[in-house]
Amino acid sequence: MTLEISTGAVVYRKHNGTIEYLLEQSVPSHYWGFPKGHVEEGESEQEAAEREIREETGLNVHVDVTGFRQSDEYPLANGNLKRTILFLAEASDDQKIIKQDSEISHLDWFNYEDARATLTYASLRAILRNAHNYLNGR
Repeated sequence: MTLEISTGAVVYRKHNGTIEYLLEQSVPSHYWGFPKGHVEEGESEQEAAEREIREETGLNVHVDVTGFRQSDEYPLANGNLKRTILFLAEASDDQKIIKQDSEISHLDWFNYEDARATLTYASLRAILRNAHNYLNGR
């Protein structure tokens, strides 16, 4: 069994006094999650996460790898094990999101409650809850 590693972030912004979270629906699996992708040879986790977020969403963000760090692990259909490491990244409210059509079918900002309801997997809902609590100092 091979371990495949991806990194990404719970991307958020502060909009009209509320924290909003960026979620994407992937092609072709149609599940809702956070921007992420494979770490390429020679890349750090931070570099890979920032590159993937930029490619998938058009956002230029700084991924903070020193504080919040969560991982999700699950088996893939090909028999490999997938580990996704997620950090936090704040986007400025004035940046426009630009969807990467080849990999993303939908991309949008959600308040916390709507993001929890939209995420496909319970493990991602738990990561969102942890990120939300971290951002709110709980």
